[in-house]
Amino acid sequence: MSLLEVRELTLAFSGLVALDGVSFDANDGELLAIIGPNGAGKTSIFNCLNGVYRPRTGTMRFQGRDLRGLRPHEIARLGIARVFQNVELFPHMTVADNLMLGRHVLMRTGLITGALWLGPARREEVRHRRRVEEVSPVGALPYGLQKRVQLGRALAMEPKLLLLDEPVAGMNLEETEDVARFVLDVKEELGVTQILVDHDMGVVLDIADRVVVLDFGRKIAEGAPDAIRRNPDVERAYLGEPLSAAG
Repeated sequence: MSLLEVRELTLAFSGLVALDGVSFDANDGELLAIIGPNGAGKTSIFNCLNGVYRPRTGTMRFQGRDLRGLRPHEIARLGIARVFQNVELFPHMTVADNLMLGRHVLMRTGLITGALWLGPARREEVRHRRRVEEVSPVGALPYGLQKRVQLGRALAMEPKLLLLDEPVAGMNLEETEDVARFVLDVKEELGVTQILVDHDMGVVLDIADRVVVLDFGRKIAEGAPDAIRRNPDVERAYLGEPLSAAG
């Protein structure tokens, strides 16, 4: 079943077309990868899904609800979480406090009750803190672990759809393999649908269920990883670099 349906998505900036009629589905429980050279439009898709960009035309339906016109916090409340390429944590806060930020969309107490930490707010925070564990200031952790905290914060929202924007960027081989295993665990143990954007073709083609390929804002291929490896249009988009060597 399709959790997310994107149809004929078009986005342009002052005449520059970033997305040109892109369509794809993300199925329930699937790990979908979106790949393409730099400037292909991968991150633009995420920005549209998050409500950061407003597409010119096209539709984006999540569990049957149209996402167009919704603000980022409204989309987050629907169950769409995002992990950014750069580490966007609060380094002087603990791991637990960073994770608690991911729980805010699930909290229901108001501003005054929360500020005064009255009974309902106190009980709610205690309940949510049971879901996280205080370890150390997150800024003292190695880069790879900070990326995992980012993933954990997104998962603390209990999302139905997780958008992973280059989760292994800047990592060494050991850290990359660790995060790849973590992503697979999220799929297999939590059943969360994930859309992955990354330049590490070895990781993408090894762990994805299905791959969508973009080039200059257009979709040029879609299919299973093995089929994408052998697709000549995809190889040409990557300037002749054979994908058969990846993974």
